Amino acid sequence: MSARWGMVIDLDRCTGCQACVVACQSENNVPINTEEIFHQRRAIEWIRVERYWEGEYPNVKARYIPIPCMHCAQAPCESVCPVYATYQTTQGINMQVYNRCIGTRYCAVNCPWHVRFFNYWEPRWPESLKQQLNPNVGVRSRGIMEKCTFCIQRIVRTQQEASLEDREVEDGEFTTACAQACPTDAIVFGDLDNPESRVAQMVEQTDRGYQLMGGLGTDPAVLYLKKIDPDAPEQEDYH
Repeated sequence: MSARWGMVIDLDRCTGCQACVVACQSENNVPINTEEIFHQRRAIEWIRVERYWEGEYPNVKARYIPIPCMHCAQAPCESVCPVYATYQTTQGINMQVYNRCIGTRYCAVNCPWHVRFFNYWEPRWPESLKQQLNPNVGVRSRGIMEKCTFCIQRIVRTQQEASLEDREVEDGEFTTACAQACPTDAIVFGDLDNPESRVAQMVEQTDRGYQLMGGLGTDPAVLYLKKIDPDAPEQEDYH
């Protein structure tokens, strides 16, 4: 049975610790972002944590929202690529063919969530960190677009192992690096088409769910659960 991979992010659990960001950088061989790169606004983060402040001191509240690639069913990035370097798999993942990409950046311009990145420099790591690179993920050369892949290398490895054992992939058998590293279990990954999966049940059993900019009609595979704030007026919608 073909899966449709998706993610649920519970904003009531997110503490903004950014463990998901660090785990993604390590798992997917994302280049190190130095201070100089940040000042040039050319940092690469396949998942980032947006931070918003609400209220006035001393009554200030911090709101956090992790933002990976939304893996849209109707992805606006795919239709503008002139060389078909970005496409959607049969399992609902918006993939990037690095060897085909020519770096037009059209896809980044057309992405409302700004989750696609152009790597301006050849990636380099200190000698002490080169042994930590993930051998299952290719290191991308400069001049192409890159983005979150829902840790496709983990998906493929698990599916191959299940195929060799002549069985289906079990729910929770693997997860993405960001979900694995989250200390509060705010990120849950799984098969949206499997009614027995945890992620599908979370979608069905909650009234806090929404899609980030879902009104655009792209049908993202990432669902957010609104933060619970007992002090918020009922008429206001916090997310």
